[in-house]
Amino acid sequence: MRKVLTICLGNHCRSPFAALALARRGAAELEVRSAGLIGKWAGEPANESMITAARRLGLDLTAHRGRQITLEMLSWADGVLAMDTAVLETLRAICGAANERKLGLYLGDGDVPDPMGQGQEAFNACAVLIEAGTALHVDQQ
Repeated sequence: MRKVLTICLGNHCRSPFAALALARRGAAELEVRSAGLIGKWAGEPANESMITAARRLGLDLTAHRGRQITLEMLSWADGVLAMDTAVLETLRAICGAANERKLGLYLGDGDVPDPMGQGQEAFNACAVLIEAGTALHVDQQ
């Protein structure tokens, strides 16, 4: 089973939803966890607007509690998926060259826009984009 870690800035909306969406699509082949670069929302539930967006897509994000990334989490993962380029660059600085091979962008060549500070429609659009991105990481044969 492949171990995947999704990372965003605060583990408050994008990365927890990505972990949930990946786990649903790849349950037989993936173990997925999420974390954030900063600990501002550590121990806190996901953003209410992302919980609502997840619910619209048939996923329940209410059990999520934020976590800040640790070196142990990075060691655990076979693959680390950053939600945007800024997060990826920070991860490169944290991980060093030895772990470069396990780092990548969730969407492959583009960023998942951060909906924080925006309305419900931005969260809904973000969730749809993240769910569509699961196809990049889960083999559906």
